[in-house]
Amino acid sequence: MALTIPIDEEKLVTLRATLRGSVITPADDGYEAARAVHNGMIDKRPALIARCTDAADVVAALTFARDEGLDLAVRGGGHNGPGLGTSDGGVVIDLSGMKGVRVDPEARTARVAGGATYGEVDHATAAFGLAVPSGFVSTTGVGGLTLGGGVGYLTRKYGLTIDSLLEADVVLADGRQVTASADEYPDLFWALRGGGGNFGVVTSFLFRLQQVSTPYAGPILWDIDRAADVMRFWQDTLDRADDDLYGFFAFLQVPPGPPFPEELHLKTMCGIVWCYTGPQDKAEEVFKPIRAFGPPALDLAGPMPLPVLNSLFDALYPPGLQWYWKSDMMGALDDEVIARHLEHGTSLPSWMSTMHLYPMSGAAGRVGNTDTAFSYRDARYNMVIAGIDSDPANNDRNIAWARDYWDAVHPFSTGGGAYVNFMMEEGEDRVRASYRDNYDRLVEIKRRYDPQNLFHINQNIRP
Repeated sequence: MALTIPIDEEKLVTLRATLRGSVITPADDGYEAARAVHNGMIDKRPALIARCTDAADVVAALTFARDEGLDLAVRGGGHNGPGLGTSDGGVVIDLSGMKGVRVDPEARTARVAGGATYGEVDHATAAFGLAVPSGFVSTTGVGGLTLGGGVGYLTRKYGLTIDSLLEADVVLADGRQVTASADEYPDLFWALRGGGGNFGVVTSFLFRLQQVSTPYAGPILWDIDRAADVMRFWQDTLDRADDDLYGFFAFLQVPPGPPFPEELHLKTMCGIVWCYTGPQDKAEEVFKPIRAFGPPALDLAGPMPLPVLNSLFDALYPPGLQWYWKSDMMGALDDEVIARHLEHGTSLPSWMSTMHLYPMSGAAGRVGNTDTAFSYRDARYNMVIAGIDSDPANNDRNIAWARDYWDAVHPFSTGGGAYVNFMMEEGEDRVRASYRDNYDRLVEIKRRYDPQNLFHINQNIRP
């Protein structure tokens, strides 16, 4: 059923004339496609979607929403789990048309527009042997991942995505555009590095690029009855390794297609997806004890260009699947924690569902908890439990599994909070716990830049 638009028609005509991009309403062709986000569980119907092409469009759409008293949501890649890039009856600033990436190989920087995805950044930077530390799925938006912190295969080597951020162009709630950096608006720059979309619309990012040759990377899988030993071995291996070696642990069912052999299809297993960025002539030596442990049931690790690694799971998780996430920041894996993981992680409710433990050690852990808004530099692991399915009829089962799993391991979490990019809508107390000692400072900065809480469709920090 079409949503009644609480917008004066003359004002809508003026907005259409003002934007270089397009304005899409429920009456327009293409609205159904335009309102969709990555998580098929989210079914919201905004009154208006402003597909912006530049910062001026963002200012115009923001001003319109503010003056009309409409809820404002900002969407980059659209991957946000609880659908915080859209709104029922509000205005969506859609940045997906703003995709420019300009690489300066001599300065080793990249200027990235606010609607770019990490696949587009990888494409632009890999030709120079450079990279921005990013996530695990190439269709993820740069904006959302960065503003939440940004964990990925290069976390141990180069830190979080925000640790490579040099400056950001931001449209504020009052319509001004400013450039935040260590020298200009340093309070805002501090808040943007982990504080999510609470402080403005970032129309472009300037990143320091990191040197990355072809990694030695890929998944290695073991039979599920080895899971406890694999978890201990993985933890001990990373504890001894230098920053060049990264790997995240996963419970999974083997996807029913190539490159996985047919005899393993839909088999519940455990695995580690590795990424080694050290010298290639040392890779086989580094992986020799890894391969000796087991031996593995499947070994797909080898030289792999970073853009390939970053898109390895894209085909498994296309847009429109049903997603439900639970997350925590975790400490070391002792026997009791491992036992609780085994109880739930070995009973996946669907072949797409999974649990990942992402290490937070190395370079990311050598930044202080208060140096950026991201407050969990002391965590050992960033955990995500994901109930995923193509069929909405299975949502109750997948959600119940994720919640039960989380209930079992949450008592062992670090500080009670989570990585905000992996949270559903979980309430103000959970947001506060996710920023810990940084929360009060974030509130002060929110009051300075968004006192009316225009940017509230997010993991919200109330002014």
